[in-house]
Amino acid sequence: MPPTPQIRIAYFLSRYPAISHTFFLKEILGLREIGFEIETASVNPPDRPTSQLPPIEAAEARNTYCLKQIGAWGAVYTLVTITFSHPRVILRGLRAAASLGRWDLSLRIYALFYVVEAFLLGLWMSRRGLRHLHVHFGGAVSTVAMLAAEAWGFDYSMTIHGPEEFYEAEQCYLPRKIERAKFIFCISDFCRSQLMKYSHPVHWNKMHVVRLGVDTEEFRPVSREPKVPLQIVCVGRLVAAKGQHILLQAFSRVRSKGQAVHLTYIGDGPDRTSLEREAAEYRLGEHVTFRGALNHDQTREQMAKADIFALASFAEGIPVALMEAMAMGIPCVSTSVAGIPELIRDNVDGLLVPPSSAESFASAIESLVLDHALRERLGTTGRAHVVEHYNLPVNLNLLASKFERCLI
Repeated sequence: MPPTPQIRIAYFLSRYPAISHTFFLKEILGLREIGFEIETASVNPPDRPTSQLPPIEAAEARNTYCLKQIGAWGAVYTLVTITFSHPRVILRGLRAAASLGRWDLSLRIYALFYVVEAFLLGLWMSRRGLRHLHVHFGGAVSTVAMLAAEAWGFDYSMTIHGPEEFYEAEQCYLPRKIERAKFIFCISDFCRSQLMKYSHPVHWNKMHVVRLGVDTEEFRPVSREPKVPLQIVCVGRLVAAKGQHILLQAFSRVRSKGQAVHLTYIGDGPDRTSLEREAAEYRLGEHVTFRGALNHDQTREQMAKADIFALASFAEGIPVALMEAMAMGIPCVSTSVAGIPELIRDNVDGLLVPPSSAESFASAIESLVLDHALRERLGTTGRAHVVEHYNLPVNLNLLASKFERCLI
């Protein structure tokens, strides 16, 4: 049933649509189906040309207000317009920006860029008659959202994933954002605990755990015959936080013991060159494939070929890629960091090992390679856990209910 009265929200994102953040798209489309009116704004344009976007993403791109596409002269003209038509907005915004950064000159300069974006965002919202702004992540994009709310006088809320915000809480102005936000959604209990760490208990009641989810009908187990070599797949950016070098070292150990396995990386990033170099040093060239960044459907097709899913992260929120693999009945190996143990119970829904230990990761992979029954058991229980706790339609309804309670 549509919410009554109808809820209108502006969603503000760093980049929309984006190939690595399809959960934004799913969330926004899902809330619209429930009955919410959601308009989108983005700092940056899509990460691919419009001609390369699937039809639904192309439609979203056309209907999204992009701050950077306004151009320098367009921004100057808009700022002049705001200065004459809303002088108090300019004063409030500049005062809010001046309070950021303290004695750090570089942070103060960034604050000026952020407040310019905040002025543009707020004018767009004002013209669209939007009075509430929601933002994902606690970094720069939420700094712009906070400044826009303070300058224009509307409310804002956040969905926090972590963990980057928790490592640089002061630089991200996290305590101030928590204090000023009307409410905050946390994707895990771990995430909520970290926000509590940086805030006064008076603000804890505004923090609500609302888990992400995947479409368990779209991501279903695929019937496949066992084959040689067994296919190990990793979906994730090739960046330090994902522990991709640990996975490669663990894979090399498994290969050195004579196990017939093949590793496929799906994703791209700054670590790709060093990973390819290391794979060559280990003489793994024909046993490791780098697919690069793939779209949603292509990624699912590659995952359907996997016998094992591996993610050796050092820092995470709760990876959607892990949820998708579990929903497909693929046994997973990951690390016991941040919110991952809420998704995977060790030796129940998958296998968890200490982060940074290539030896432990290799041992977990090898146990799955050698034990078909273990793969079957973990794949079955992993899917059941996702269906129960990380089911997208169910969790979208929970999200909608939280929005209703917090906004009405």
